Amino acid sequence: MINVLLYTLVFILVAAAGFSAFKTRAIEQAYPNIGELTDIGDLRINALHLPRPASADLPPLIFIHGASGNLRDQFEAFAGPLAGRAEMLFVDRPGHGYSERGGPENALPSGQADAIARLMEKRGIEKAVIIGHSFGGAIAASFGMRHPGKTTGLLFLAPATHPWPGGIDWYYTLAAMPVLGWLFSHLLVIPIGLRRVESGTRNIFRPNERPIDYVEKTAPELVLRPKTFRNNAADVVNLFAYVSAQAPRYREIKAPTVIITGDSDDIVMEELHSRGLARDIPGAELVTIRNLGHKPDYVATDVAIAAMERLAGASRDLQSLARQAEARIANLKPQPSTEIAPSSQAVSTS
Repeated sequence: MINVLLYTLVFILVAAAGFSAFKTRAIEQAYPNIGELTDIGDLRINALHLPRPASADLPPLIFIHGASGNLRDQFEAFAGPLAGRAEMLFVDRPGHGYSERGGPENALPSGQADAIARLMEKRGIEKAVIIGHSFGGAIAASFGMRHPGKTTGLLFLAPATHPWPGGIDWYYTLAAMPVLGWLFSHLLVIPIGLRRVESGTRNIFRPNERPIDYVEKTAPELVLRPKTFRNNAADVVNLFAYVSAQAPRYREIKAPTVIITGDSDDIVMEELHSRGLARDIPGAELVTIRNLGHKPDYVATDVAIAAMERLAGASRDLQSLARQAEARIANLKPQPSTEIAPSSQAVSTS
């Protein structure tokens, strides 16, 4: 009887691992790399580089995605609206998308900021506006402190930059564990996560509507691959201690700074993170948009682009543009609630 149970358990484990391996290959075939790997010394980092066009009227722009994301997320939001206006670099953060992880320092925003700085050097970009969404905000802040000479300006979109109450979701903690995390990521994450991609991505936009083709275009399933999922979990697990130590240093940031946030963000607490940045960074402008959730990059793209123009030295009334965005949002159909709360998602681009 014991032998039968043991064989059954082994069969289930092997079948689950085989399914995850099969689906990992299928996900990569469905969403192949659209960037290019660049050797920066200790790792190869993946990015999609759009060279400076002859018609450019903006400085170089570097886009940093959030947790569970990849370069496609910011590319789909901004590449089209900004076409012909700037050199752009859309980065897969170390250990995400198709970038290699590198050393243990890349499990912290500081290490990832340094990797992006080395990538800039390889790409011949001396200075840029750094745009960070959500978790990418912690990296943008780190970049501004560690590489001021490479920073034209900082744009934070619904950033995660300060310590918060309540901890993190259980699956991040589990996935980051040495042995149990490996088993969980290789056996259970893909079958569970694939069932939650639809509801999870809708909750990221809530209370706003998610674009119909968002999943197809931004490939959130890439984070479900076991190695990527564990890297993502390590990032999230390490974030609280990191921002707790670094937030008091944000006053060192001298670059022009704009923070765009929504007052209806269920993913990060704007009253802690965005208002905290506005308090801590001298001269920073806070732009709060009513009834906006966690995705100002998609729902208020025009305001974000105006902020880039402002950081490049142009005169832009961001507060007036925010009021226009609020009127536009008010005329849109509200996002219906789903059965699963945002804190229970196996996939969240944040």
